[in-house]
Amino acid sequence: MNKVYVFLADGFEEIEGLTVVDVLRRAEIETETVSIMGRKDVHGAHKITVMADRLFEETDIEEADMLVVPGGMQGTLNLKAHEGLREQLLSFDRQKKYIGAICAAPSVLGELGILDGRKACCYPSFEETLKGAEVVWEPAVTDGHITTGRGMGTAIPFALKLTEVLAGAEKAAEVKASIVYEG
Repeated sequence: MNKVYVFLADGFEEIEGLTVVDVLRRAEIETETVSIMGRKDVHGAHKITVMADRLFEETDIEEADMLVVPGGMQGTLNLKAHEGLREQLLSFDRQKKYIGAICAAPSVLGELGILDGRKACCYPSFEETLKGAEVVWEPAVTDGHITTGRGMGTAIPFALKLTEVLAGAEKAAEVKASIVYEG
């Protein structure tokens, strides 16, 4: 069974983080939220407080098959500033394990050199932060083991793309139909 960790930081875009959790769980993919804040309660960009499943410090990140970082400006800055998370993202990239990032969060991957030579997308006006990437304007794109999404409005296509990566196109189509997503 696949295991996914979705990292939450104060200022994260609630729809981007929670849509991924919801869709992946519907696909029966073990998905947990991980707070990098040193506490389980994480405050979203729009004043929605979410209780994370676990703390970064108490998590064996290597157990996961995929790491996902949602956007939100302040959330992205907090993710980018977390040395342990940056190290884990680089480790997953070296191992060719799956990584997902949406909205402003692909900038974290760009800064780390993870997007070099890959197709990637992000929130409009963040394209220059995708260092080394071939920027595309699709809702979500997978290139190798890296999946990126454009923003809040593309959270469902992004989550379905992650589902397809981990569980196959048939499972992604099944979840898409079950949630009546017509995009």
